[in-house]
Amino acid sequence: MRRRNLQHDLPRTARERMVREGMSLSSNIVAAVGKAFGARVVCWGREGSTGRARAAGFEVAKSREEFFAGADIVSLHLPLNKDTRGIVTRDDLARMKPTALIVNASRAGLIADGALVDALKAGRPGMAAVDVYEKEPVLGASQPLLKMDNVICTPHLGYVTRESYEEYYAVVVDDIVSFAAGKPSNVLNPSAIGKK
Repeated sequence: MRRRNLQHDLPRTARERMVREGMSLSSNIVAAVGKAFGARVVCWGREGSTGRARAAGFEVAKSREEFFAGADIVSLHLPLNKDTRGIVTRDDLARMKPTALIVNASRAGLIADGALVDALKAGRPGMAAVDVYEKEPVLGASQPLLKMDNVICTPHLGYVTRESYEEYYAVVVDDIVSFAAGKPSNVLNPSAIGKK
């Protein structure tokens, strides 16, 4: 694994990350940032998503084919479920420009298995930025994307900031201290307390 392709530290704030990477924020914020930097933001998705995009003042592509063929940057913002697994196909990627970038910080399964590596080798799209992988955790640099010069990889922590970790761990430590003092807090199943 080449160190230059893998983020190894935590950014100080979400605002800094948004400008540097713009990967793990909600699609509305990413779109607003793109627009603020002069990008023409075009959306594609299901009826509900495209309706919300129009209501927010964003353009919606006339077709899926137009969306992928015309994009300079595609940023994925979807949950992974039975309807979205493999929603980005080999054909979609092949339509992208050789100068285009695809960003996936959502779920690897949104892109058809093996399609991203093959597409990047074929040069369409020309680049990728990923924070999620088909097989996680990535051990021993076994992920092919880590070896590609046209990919920026982060170790599934693109959303993480130092402040968010401090907040998460502070809550956990407070809960442990409360439990040890006999005053449990944030208990999801209170009926389980005191059972042996």
